[in-house]
Amino acid sequence: MKRISRKNIPLNFKLLCYFLLYGLIILVVLWVFQTFFLESFYTTTKSAQVEKNASIISKSIQENKNVQGTIENVASYNSLSVYVYDSSSTLFKLMYDCEYDNPATELNFEYHDVYSYYKSAVENGGQYMCVTNKRDRSIAQQSIDRMISFLASPDSPRSEIHYSGNGKSNVQNMVYADIIELRDSSECFLIVTSSITPLNNTVEIIKDQMFIVSVVFIILAVILSIYVTRKIARPISKTNSAAKELAKKNYDVDFDATGYLEVEELNDTLNYAKTELAATEKLQQELIANISHDLRTPLTMITGYGEVMRDLPGENTPENIQIIIDEATRLSSLVNDLLDLSKLRSGAIQPEKTRFCLTDSVNGIFERYSKLKEQDGYNITFESSENVWVFADELKISQVIYNLVNNAINHAGEDKTVKVVQSVKDKKVKIEVTDFGEGIPADKLEYIWDRYYKVDKQHKRGVIGTGLGLSIVKSILDAHGARYGVRSTLGKGSTFWFELDAVTVKKKPRDKNG
Repeated sequence: MKRISRKNIPLNFKLLCYFLLYGLIILVVLWVFQTFFLESFYTTTKSAQVEKNASIISKSIQENKNVQGTIENVASYNSLSVYVYDSSSTLFKLMYDCEYDNPATELNFEYHDVYSYYKSAVENGGQYMCVTNKRDRSIAQQSIDRMISFLASPDSPRSEIHYSGNGKSNVQNMVYADIIELRDSSECFLIVTSSITPLNNTVEIIKDQMFIVSVVFIILAVILSIYVTRKIARPISKTNSAAKELAKKNYDVDFDATGYLEVEELNDTLNYAKTELAATEKLQQELIANISHDLRTPLTMITGYGEVMRDLPGENTPENIQIIIDEATRLSSLVNDLLDLSKLRSGAIQPEKTRFCLTDSVNGIFERYSKLKEQDGYNITFESSENVWVFADELKISQVIYNLVNNAINHAGEDKTVKVVQSVKDKKVKIEVTDFGEGIPADKLEYIWDRYYKVDKQHKRGVIGTGLGLSIVKSILDAHGARYGVRSTLGKGSTFWFELDAVTVKKKPRDKNG
């Protein structure tokens, strides 16, 4: 049986598991807080209420403003029992009392009870709070109570709650004791009590409700999780299916899945990649067709002239042999250019930079075109006013210039004029090669550096070169980190240019005869 790894788990199943896990965590938290922490929350809230009301009464007693009325209002509104004793003497004479708490829970204070609470208040800095008839609390439970008390109101001071099991009844009461200093330096002792409602039945009811709520919540969580996961995973699945079709070279596929921003951005990227891959595929097909054409043409001529020389007496002439040599040279150049372009694109050939005179290098290249100028009437000129030295690969830069001139010759106009200009500005030397042919449309300029790209899409044999020149130029100049480009105007011609850092510039001496 094949084992399913985590990598093979579908996205929608993972999302479903995450949503369900999140829902279960919420249920567990609700169960814990509604059962285990409920009593602690209730006690903490009750103690805060009792202490707040006691402080209102204490303030009224200290200011001696409508003490009886304040006690009546506070006690009746909050169902409290309030006792105020004169603690200046040891008899603890009752000054005020008001009982609005549940009669079944009244503590019926006696002298020793009052004294005991007074003593506890003195020991705790003047205030004391306890819960009577409370079962023993563990240290952990008391720590939880303190934590909940702090979280409930971290900024307000609150008396620590003590627990006592010495009450006279089974009813739980909260007792708050406060020693009040009066303006005449005397003191009185305030006791506020409130009954604590038993929570056992409440907890059981909550448990039953939580069970029903949990079942309903789980069912709703499953339904919602399935819906949400499908909503999230559907665009990704659709994009994945389209990507598989693209991998099969189906360039008609559309990435149109929507749903959220990231998927739409991914689809835009894949649509762009699809367009580029389709263009690359088309260029590759054109490249193969063009290379096949350029390889077949010289091979056909070599074979044809060879058969003529073999079969026909008197055809073994120097002219026919020269044609075979020229075509073999053209075939060799094409193969060498293909190899050079492949090595340049892969980075196998790195520039071997040396200091050399660029101006002399251009003049040396122009000597190769003397035969072309004499026989075919081409007017190829070179204009420069300085001798410029650069730090670059002399052989590769010469190849750049040679290929640019060849390209200009192949696209020269009826006047067969090609102009090469060298200029220097801001320690940069620029070489510009201009033809005066038909020019290149503006929307085609970015593609002319591609291998075998033709503006008119009609592959024709050039006067000179192999058709890979501009692609080789681009690779060499990129390896040198040089700037390059092209300017073209339809009907007026094109200018290809590149720039190199000039190391040394020297003005040419003037011609004495000029």
